[in-house]
Amino acid sequence: MNKNLIFIVAYNHETSLASVIGRIPTAILEDPSNEVLVIDDGSRDRTFFVGNELSEKLAPKARLTVLKNPVNQGYGGNQKLGYRYAIDQGFERVILVHGDGQYAPEILGDFIRQYESAEKPDAVFGTRVSEWRSALKGGMPVYKLVGNRILTWLQNRLLSAGMSEFHSGYRSYSTALLRRIPFERNSGDFHFDTEIIIQTLAAGGKIVEIPIPTHYGDEICHVNGFQYAWNVLLASTHYKLQKMGFLYDRRFDVPMAYTYTWKDSPYSSHSRLVEKVPAGSRVLDIGCGQGALAQRLVAKGCTVHGVDVVEADQVGPSVQRYWRIDLNREREKLAGVLATNVYDVIVLGDVIEHLNDPEEFLDLVRANASNPIRVVVSTGNVAFIVVRFMLMLGQFNYGPKGILDRTHTRLFTRASIRRILEQSGYRVEGFQVAPLPFSVVFPGAPRFAHVLEKLSFGLARLRHGLFAFQLIYEAWPSPTARHLLAASNRHSELLRAGGPALTPAAPSRDTGEGRSEHPTEKYQPQGSA
Repeated sequence: MNKNLIFIVAYNHETSLASVIGRIPTAILEDPSNEVLVIDDGSRDRTFFVGNELSEKLAPKARLTVLKNPVNQGYGGNQKLGYRYAIDQGFERVILVHGDGQYAPEILGDFIRQYESAEKPDAVFGTRVSEWRSALKGGMPVYKLVGNRILTWLQNRLLSAGMSEFHSGYRSYSTALLRRIPFERNSGDFHFDTEIIIQTLAAGGKIVEIPIPTHYGDEICHVNGFQYAWNVLLASTHYKLQKMGFLYDRRFDVPMAYTYTWKDSPYSSHSRLVEKVPAGSRVLDIGCGQGALAQRLVAKGCTVHGVDVVEADQVGPSVQRYWRIDLNREREKLAGVLATNVYDVIVLGDVIEHLNDPEEFLDLVRANASNPIRVVVSTGNVAFIVVRFMLMLGQFNYGPKGILDRTHTRLFTRASIRRILEQSGYRVEGFQVAPLPFSVVFPGAPRFAHVLEKLSFGLARLRHGLFAFQLIYEAWPSPTARHLLAASNRHSELLRAGGPALTPAAPSRDTGEGRSEHPTEKYQPQGSA
């Protein structure tokens, strides 16, 4: 099995390449499970030929592969090729070394040992500035050290990270991580290093830092410091705004395992949904996810059944009965669930925007659910002020989550979702709003987030269409013609038999804001309790 790929990026390193390879510890160089890969990025000197000569000299004791790009790909572009090579050739990990000798090949073993430790990192980075005095002694110019510290401080805050340095070029990645992140979408420039760190953090990858010696010699620096700093901050800010739902950049759309993030804020749509369900209700949670809502409802004495597309083993124990149903393709299964079970409440929490045909879906629920039944619906408000502002700037970017989640097939305003409910035969009796979930945007500052959410909630109540991030409606499906015809038949049969006639039962009402029992007719014999 291939273990370690020692990947050397080289550009006009004719005079230093042999020295760098010669400094690799013999035990690592001659291990048959390791390989050294040199990719000459279109050098104008003899770098490629020096590498080839070394390859012939070291064979067969060591594997040294030398490639040359016909067109210069840039520092980041060259890395993409090396990482792709590592994945395709089945290596477990790849360690990046620079062909100018700035980073010491002698300590490659320190990187390898980290992967073999109990920590099991996804990436190992060398850090030169964990002790700033040693960095200065190693020849790092003061202006570079100061710039490094300022950029790292800013990035840690933008990315909610805690790294000692973002800008060391001595780093390594497991190929398991590289398969999970879209590194090939990154820039070919020097800020590739920042972009791949952001992707690693977005993927939940574990980064371990180890101290490395600092060495600055007479190597030529090809980095434009001001341009690099600008690009680094721009990439970090883009990611922060993407997490907040304001922008979308495919570089940072990193696949994650399925999770359901519960928002504990009293102003969140999740809390509002829990409030809307009376204690002791029989509930069908459509889009139940892992059962976070069900857990809160069970605490209120409710019985909860669930429907979703996730595997059954991902659903928590609070969901007492579960059906795996694709609501866009298997609606007849949902009709069967509704027809054979009696519920007091159906919850559609952030579901309706994922449906190809929500009108048809609402018709199905109305036709098959027992009456009367409360339907609670939450959805994003596409007229939210942030979306309007982005439209003003000519932006309408779908992303991995939020109002413009790219899995959404329909978008709604307050008026349009109400109109769909009413035109589908539902009587709307309750309406509430939820603000932007600042607790998710600022997870490390709960008090600050609470103040912002309270303020945002106040604005949303004043101007629903402009400031509401999410909309929550309560509605009751009115009886269909089939339901009413069945009631008429029963009523007629009772009259013919001389029994008590059916009469509409008086609706009961709750006192909570926006919460009421459905006034739709529910027929019962006269004189019954």
